Amino acid sequence: MRHTSTIAPQFYVTAPQPCPYLEGRMERKLFTALQGDGAQRLNDGLSKQGFRRSQNVLYRPSCADCAACMSARISVADFQPSRSQKRVIRRNAGLARRATSPWATEDQYALFRRYLESRHAAGGMADMDAFEFASMVEETPIRTRVVEYVEEATGDLIAVCLTDVLEDGVSMVYSFFDPDWTRHSLGTYIILDHIEIAREAELPHVYLGYWVPGSPKMGYKASFSGLEVHVGGQWEAMRDPEAYTSQVHPLSNDPISEQVAGITLPDGEPLRRG
Repeated sequence: MRHTSTIAPQFYVTAPQPCPYLEGRMERKLFTALQGDGAQRLNDGLSKQGFRRSQNVLYRPSCADCAACMSARISVADFQPSRSQKRVIRRNAGLARRATSPWATEDQYALFRRYLESRHAAGGMADMDAFEFASMVEETPIRTRVVEYVEEATGDLIAVCLTDVLEDGVSMVYSFFDPDWTRHSLGTYIILDHIEIAREAELPHVYLGYWVPGSPKMGYKASFSGLEVHVGGQWEAMRDPEAYTSQVHPLSNDPISEQVAGITLPDGEPLRRG
């Protein structure tokens, strides 16, 4: 009989690069590979600790003197749609949802290109070709779905969300939509529908990625009731958004070694420093 032992994941830090959320800042990420038989459990465990997935990597911000980025999730039980969000749901009543395996299609890529050219022409994904797009969608070692939204009257693909299924919720990895549907508030609608997906599956959370005070790009997330943010190693209900700061401070974050030592693995054991 062959016995295998569990190998603790190795963590690394990226080189500093310009922050995409706050002008004039430099960002740095703590990351680890997501692979092997324990990938799903590792993703489940680290998502609860503020990590996000990108293909076969889990990461979270680890900037030297800035702690503005906070992982955000919606508590499904505590969410109540606002009047404007109810209008968004009604406005998109003509869309049908279909969830498929993580397989990239030509229609998805064509919509993705239109979305980038309209919304993020100068962004880091602007040069992504069809093969790189397929890798983004298909290279996943965990339970992932592509959630498509189709106009029922025409059959046209209107929006797509790459979605991970976690033990305690759904995680919205990346979404894009038809830029001609501006008045339909599709970004908001996709989140609202994922709250419904989580409710149907009896899962308690919808993970949204990062909320960044002071960043106009991230401000919309604070408009959802039931929002929780990961601060100081704990999840807390969102207070007044104005109470959170994006100011830099040399003591904002613990040293990398202490951050890694504080990570809890799926077996419940913290990582140990060497």
